Amino acid sequence: MSLKIRIDDSAPPYEQVRAQISEQARSGALPVGYRLPTVRGLAQTLGLAANTVAKAYRALEADGVIETRGRNGTLVAAAGSAAEREAATAAQGYAERARRLGLAEEDALAAVRDALRAAHGT
Repeated sequence: MSLKIRIDDSAPPYEQVRAQISEQARSGALPVGYRLPTVRGLAQTLGLAANTVAKAYRALEADGVIETRGRNGTLVAAAGSAAEREAATAAQGYAERARRLGLAEEDALAAVRDALRAAHGT
């Protein structure tokens, strides 16, 4: 793992840490299951406050990029699993809302297709 914090960058240091780890995980430079340094260890290496690195780790965990496993440390999460869980949760919420609105299944599916086309620009 290679991180570079630029003091003259307009992005705050925690955002630079978050963005770089996220990009390295997404690109495969940090493989699934890779054990990240401890908050204190990374903070010391980068010359940052531990709270700065902790804030980046919390944001990465909320995004599903990493997962903390207590004594087993902080690991790069499976890329698809967090996204799939979030999509399934959103789909369940939508399905329940469509049912409460009285939409027929085909109408609810058509609304999803339209939204996906709009989001993907197709």
